[in-house]
Amino acid sequence: MADPTKEESTAAQDTAVAQDPAAKQNAQVLALLHSLFGEATFTDVHEPYGLLTVTTKREHIHHIVAGLQQDETLKFHFLTTMCGINYPENLNQELGMIYHLHSLVHNIRLRIKIFFPLADPVVPTLTDLYATANWMEREAYDFFGIIFTGHPNLRRILNVEDMDYHPMRRQYPLEDGTREDKTDLFFGR
Repeated sequence: MADPTKEESTAAQDTAVAQDPAAKQNAQVLALLHSLFGEATFTDVHEPYGLLTVTTKREHIHHIVAGLQQDETLKFHFLTTMCGINYPENLNQELGMIYHLHSLVHNIRLRIKIFFPLADPVVPTLTDLYATANWMEREAYDFFGIIFTGHPNLRRILNVEDMDYHPMRRQYPLEDGTREDKTDLFFGR
């Protein structure tokens, strides 16, 4: 026997998708992602501000991005950005990478996230797929210490070479707490 609550929920989702073209497009992209890579490959699917966002494992990221780049339906030929992130409170998933892909032909955007432990900050490079990944991976290495296996020239890009830490990790304070050159009153402290 069918669950009437579930049927109402499905009908409400269908109505919302019909009224919002972005939601309809995201539903089509998600269905294609599931058909290409399997539904279990993606977790934490959501659409903040209409941008389809999925999370996967780092073991899948190169295969997924390569598949999306070569797919003739979606044509994700543009790697808009990729950046490192650090959430120290997430045990064994302290570091992560965020990838933004764009299909210029269909004007479809997709965000993919991966997370991994601080003790093992290794991710496969995408420089063999997108030339622009070269600079962005060097930046993520420089600021977060993320190591991209297969990168042709993984070295610091914005900080000095002899720096022995990665300044965007949250273990470092944002400002010097001993400074007294400004009045806390004006900064809400």
